[in-house]
Amino acid sequence: MKLAPTLLVLLTSLAAANDKRPNIVLILADDMGYTDVGCYGGEIQTPSLDRLARGGVRFTQFYNGARCCPTRASLMTGLYAHQAGIGLMTGDRGYDAYRGDLNRRCVTLAEALRPAGYKSYLSGKWHVTRHVGPRSDNGNWPLQRGFDRFYGTIIGAGSFYDPATLCRGNTFVTPENDAAYDVGSFYYTDAITDNALSFLVDHGQEHEDTPFFLYVSYTSAHWPMQAHPGDIAKYAGTYDGGYGPIRAARHARAVELGVIDERWKMAPGRDWEKVRHKQWEIRCMEVYAAMVDRMDQGIGRLVAELERQEILDDTLIVYLQDNGGCAEGFGRASNAHRAEEFDFEPLGRDGLQDKIWPPMQTRDGRFVRTGPDVMPGAEDTFIAYGAGWANVSNTPFRGFKHDGYEGGVATPFVVHWPDGITSERAGSIVRDPAHLIDVMPTFLAAADATYPKEHAGAPILPVEGISLLPALAGAALERSAPLGFEHHGNLALRDGRWKIVSSYRKDQPTRWELFDMSADRTELHDLSQQEPEKLRELTSQWRAWADRVGVVDWPFQPRRSEKADDE
Repeated sequence: MKLAPTLLVLLTSLAAANDKRPNIVLILADDMGYTDVGCYGGEIQTPSLDRLARGGVRFTQFYNGARCCPTRASLMTGLYAHQAGIGLMTGDRGYDAYRGDLNRRCVTLAEALRPAGYKSYLSGKWHVTRHVGPRSDNGNWPLQRGFDRFYGTIIGAGSFYDPATLCRGNTFVTPENDAAYDVGSFYYTDAITDNALSFLVDHGQEHEDTPFFLYVSYTSAHWPMQAHPGDIAKYAGTYDGGYGPIRAARHARAVELGVIDERWKMAPGRDWEKVRHKQWEIRCMEVYAAMVDRMDQGIGRLVAELERQEILDDTLIVYLQDNGGCAEGFGRASNAHRAEEFDFEPLGRDGLQDKIWPPMQTRDGRFVRTGPDVMPGAEDTFIAYGAGWANVSNTPFRGFKHDGYEGGVATPFVVHWPDGITSERAGSIVRDPAHLIDVMPTFLAAADATYPKEHAGAPILPVEGISLLPALAGAALERSAPLGFEHHGNLALRDGRWKIVSSYRKDQPTRWELFDMSADRTELHDLSQQEPEKLRELTSQWRAWADRVGVVDWPFQPRRSEKADDE
């Protein structure tokens, strides 16, 4: 059989790479939209990610799980989130697919790479277990799921100046008592970067001849909007014109970059003239941009350390985001009228922060303020940037975090690997649909590792995805099954050029929309009436997928407490 030239190049490059198994760096950002980063059209300054994109490959139709926990469960296991036990969030709803805790029918990336000789490190957000207290069962914490070292938070959100559930290994720490990270001014994004750097340095000194897997799980740019004043100042005036000019500029730039088709019309935007608190809204986006900017600075520092150790070329770096822009309204209503209700004491050096949203306090005992009478950014503020800017983040798509529309599930996906991507392919674009379930088989293929049939004496579900390595060489991806989605009753299925979507509406029957993604990826033209046979075919496929992975129709009656932590 005669192989295509691109496939020959791929096999040759992989053979060379596998002589020395690549290091792997997986970078996950939080609550960000498709065009927030520069290499996908955004105005936010992300030179580090832009550099990785220029030297690597960008996927334009990569899908996440629409929300924090499901994305992380799928990303870590190569399964759909329901199969891993986290179809919703981290509460136990009493159904196998919704236990809120990674089950034992899956293995994590760290567990799968360990037999191939990899050391594994995690710095940042975990968020795949309901056991989050100091006395909790830590069997699903990172060190018990394959990682050799861990620094970060077990839960999913909170203050950037004093995050709840901050741990080093299995031990809870505070920004003031962590002897291994003694800094004068704590900021969680910097802490994630600094500890990831520490892992890299120590690995280079102690395990130079051993490959590593480093998972860097940022919480930027998840609410609350908090950032360094100097970073905020960089964006003064950038957003003074409101939503419309930024969306238009992003769309034009995304088309120019080739990550958006000019045939796709933008989904409707929000009316800036109806905004009541314009200066406050402007400040929200300035802080959001500063948070993304700071994360990118950290990514640049990680790349610089790989260069210093002369291992950048044989390091496979992947960047993606866990869901689309977030329209949630946390902290957008004023709590000034409640300030006198709370008389907080300073937490002290060893006091653990146990509050993840207001009413909450700073470490020195101040009441944390919310609402449009408070400019966001400082540690005593807690504000989300709102639906208007989330719509901008998701330019040009429809929908938000939680949704099955592209605004909820589409993410940038950047792959940089000089030893595995030829110079001719550097800066190229992959337009084939891909998904979180594909990350596990991709990493295992690159590492010449084998996905296990069992782990710790228990049988493991077969991996769901496919390796994306052929796409790095320009070959088409061959997928035998459609991609399924379900979160909070928001449903979708993608099969080739076709996609169906259903948004949950209380007390209303499921209503499916049908879209031709090649002509209308912004999902503005429902073809369900024109193509009834295709609709029936796809809804039948969705039902078969849902039944196979354990989806329970929403809203379902929980079988036990919905607490996030049952301790």
